[in-house]
Amino acid sequence: MFDSPHAKMPHAVVIGAGFGGLAAAIRLASQGWRVTLCDKLDGPGGRAYVFRQDGFTFDAGPTIITAPYLLEDLWREAGATLSDDIDLRPIDPFYLIRFDDGETIRCVADLAGMRAEVERIDPRDAANFDRFIEASEKIYDVAFKELADFPFHNFSSVISAAPDLVRLRGYTSVYSEVCRYFTNEKLRVAFSFHPLLIGGNPLTTTAYYCLISHLERKHLVHFAMGGTGAIVKAMARLIERKGGTIRYSAEVEEILVRNGHAAGVRLAGGETIDADIVVSNADPAWTYSKLLSHHPRRRWTDRKIARADYSMSLFVWYFGTNRRFDDVYHHMMVLGPRYEELLKDIFSRKILAEDFSLYLHRPTMTDPSLAPEGCDAFYVLAPVPHLDSGTDWAAMAEPYRKAIERRLEETVMPGLSQSIVTSRMMTPLDFRDRLNSWKGAAFSLEPKLFQSAWFRPHNVSEEVDGLYLVGAGTHPGAGIPGVISSAKIVGDLVGKAQDFVVRKDGA
Repeated sequence: MFDSPHAKMPHAVVIGAGFGGLAAAIRLASQGWRVTLCDKLDGPGGRAYVFRQDGFTFDAGPTIITAPYLLEDLWREAGATLSDDIDLRPIDPFYLIRFDDGETIRCVADLAGMRAEVERIDPRDAANFDRFIEASEKIYDVAFKELADFPFHNFSSVISAAPDLVRLRGYTSVYSEVCRYFTNEKLRVAFSFHPLLIGGNPLTTTAYYCLISHLERKHLVHFAMGGTGAIVKAMARLIERKGGTIRYSAEVEEILVRNGHAAGVRLAGGETIDADIVVSNADPAWTYSKLLSHHPRRRWTDRKIARADYSMSLFVWYFGTNRRFDDVYHHMMVLGPRYEELLKDIFSRKILAEDFSLYLHRPTMTDPSLAPEGCDAFYVLAPVPHLDSGTDWAAMAEPYRKAIERRLEETVMPGLSQSIVTSRMMTPLDFRDRLNSWKGAAFSLEPKLFQSAWFRPHNVSEEVDGLYLVGAGTHPGAGIPGVISSAKIVGDLVGKAQDFVVRKDGA
């Protein structure tokens, strides 16, 4: 029997079927590589896994799509059309923010409408809103359009980016920058909380992330009908249509290295899979300290990994109700009495506070099919310290969930406790044990200035030739746009399979 031409092409193994791994597999398969994707879980998604329970469908993680053109580009790379596989719907307002005193602000796409919301909260800040949006656009034009899919592998790239960093005040924090434009504390919160969506502390995250305010208005906030899980399923199908293989319940325990080059992986149970290159969508700390534990490392040593700063974790409660709560918006922030001090508790003091600020997601407002008829599906998350807090989550999970239930019942969901018909939780222990996240951090490395760009683990491994990194912990960072951009960087660096054969042969 003759081997097919595809079987003779170079082989790439991708570790992890999160957004980054799926996107990398699509790009490599589209470039002619034989691709095998291995994941520990029994289905795709990683942090974007889907739970189904008692007739309800729950997206485990990301729910906000802010740059759909990146998905369109990914589908185009594979010779397909995104709209044939995914039904994306714009959500406007993007989200509703409820402050502790009950006042709300609608975050809308229309600039005039958003300016009116700002003026309603505090007329003194209305004029500064336009200046802030202008600054956000300038940051976006550099930090997102130019740098998000630009590889930072040489320190010279940091030097070349430094003038823009100074000009755009990227050396300050998001919160500090927002305070330059707004005097009202509620508006300072409303325009600075965004780093929390990618694991950052607004008090310390580089002001470059002020770009999100412009990003949302330029590309809008979208929701995928069927939930975010519909996107990861479609990505998995696209890989298989391009000839790739996906292996679920196949945890990688070691990256094989021969003569300093990544040569494949060893799975739990002992099976080995040979490869010409390896792409890891695993947490970089896990990749280096566990999957390469027997390989000498120059930069990402165990000591450096231990000393790095990691994002907060999350407590997530998924629940379904036997009635609809039509006063609850699709994306809603239910804020507590503290902001700066709560952030310090989470990120600096690593204390599980008694108060919390919540993100409440009600996808059944837009897609009722995610719950039985007449019911609603929800998830609510609270940012919490990662596992360095020492919190005994086995004991604390239910009391914490109950406290969140009471808070929701007192604020936006009266009668909630009598309406719950299904429930499940995810704690920092699940991030550590189920998703192999270092310290149970939900977003890998914290996106501080000196843990960004060149200072993050590089997309091309500094330790092993032929090893590439995608996902939240490498450049450009967490969030769906970030991890998809990391896959584009890797696809561009690796190149077409035919070109790799030429380089490998030295022709």
